[in-house]
Order: sequence, then C-alpha cells, then structure tokens
Amino acid sequence: MAGWLEQAAGPGGPALALVYLELAAGLTLLATVLHFRRLKETPRERAAVRRYFLAFFGLLLALPCLTVALAAGRPLETLDSFGWTFGRAGLGAAIIAAGLPIAVLAGFIGSRDAGLRKMYPFAKAACADAGSFVRYEFQYLVFYYLPWESVFRGALFLPLVPAIGLVPALAVQTIASTLLHIGHPDTEIFAAAGAGLAFGLVAFFTGSFLYALVLHAATGLATDTFIFLGRRKGRA
Repeated sequence: MAGWLEQAAGPGGPALALVYLELAAGLTLLATVLHFRRLKETPRERAAVRRYFLAFFGLLLALPCLTVALAAGRPLETLDSFGWTFGRAGLGAAIIAAGLPIAVLAGFIGSRDAGLRKMYPFAKAACADAGSFVRYEFQYLVFYYLPWESVFRGALFLPLVPAIGLVPALAVQTIASTLLHIGHPDTEIFAAAGAGLAFGLVAFFTGSFLYALVLHAATGLATDTFIFLGRRKGRA
C-alpha cells in the first residue's frame, strides 16, 4: 500500500500532489462560482472585485503555501522548487531591464483595444480618482498577479520540468493559464497563450517566477493606467 501511495504521489512527493489537488479545486471555483463576473452581479462592484482578489489570493497562494508547510518534510526547499527564490538574479535583472519597455508598450497598445477597455480595470469605480486607482492597483498586484505567477510559472511549471520535460511543462501551464482567460476578449486570449510560453521560459532560465511576475504585472498595470488616464482626459 505504501508503495502504491508513493507511486501515486509521483516524483514530487505527497506535498506536491496535495498542492495540485488543492489547485484543481481552487481554479475550478475561480472559473465558476467565484469568478469576478459572477461576483460583480451586485450593486457594489468594487467590493465584489475585492472579494474576488481575496479568493484568488487565498486559493492560489495562501492555501498552497499552508499545504506545503504542513505536508512537506522540508517546506522551504519545496517552496524554492516552486520558484520562491531570486534564482539567477543577474539574468533576471537583465530580462526585466529589456522587457519592461516592451511590457509598457504592450499595455499602451492593449489600452487602445475596445474590448480591453470594456474589461479593465475589473473595478471601474477604481477610476473615480487617483487615490482610489493607486490603492486598487496595489491590491491587483499583491492579491492577483502574485498568486497568478506563483501558480502558473511556479507550482504548475517549475516542478514539472524535471519530471516531464521543458516543452510539456510549458504546455501544461500555458493551457491552464490561457483557459482561465475564457470570457475575456479574443485578443487577450491569444496574447495569454503567447505570454504563457514567454513567461514560462523566463521562469525556467532564471529558476524563479519573480521576474515573470514583474513583467506580467507591468503589462497589466500599464494597461489599466493608460485606460485610467484616457478616462480622466475624457472627463476633463
């Protein structure tokens, strides 16, 4: 029986297997009953989006980390294998320096897309004033982008590379992250597929999801910022 359980858990061991089971449940909930479009069916849009962010953070970051802390023999080493490390910091810094202008440009181009302007920011009330917008974007970064990258370029990617190979691992996390964009504009879904591969490669070569986090968040925050500035200009 013990041998069967060890075989069922796979090369990542019981801790990784439990994290994957939790993520399967969490991603299902976030794509259905806890999705922000469902939560926004209330008069208080900003509060609904905040609840979505908290659910995202809890299901995709807090619970997986708690699972590792309780189930892994060496929790810090397990988190390190998930990309919770600076990895190759010099290479990561160079990638960020080269990629940030591209991320901001992508955000500007995205802000000109009618479908994206309708979708973002998730909480349109955040554009009421500069203070509200800055607070919202900070929550967006911490409660949405950080869990996103810790899962898709971290837990669902880096531990899989030695187990199944780079290309299959890239495909797994790209498929999962792209599918979570269902309901978004088609242009964003296509962009998500390409970004999934690119950010996965960044995580692979640096050994950390943190550099992909910076680039991904920069793109999203730039998109929101250009949309916010456009709306402010339109009201002026």
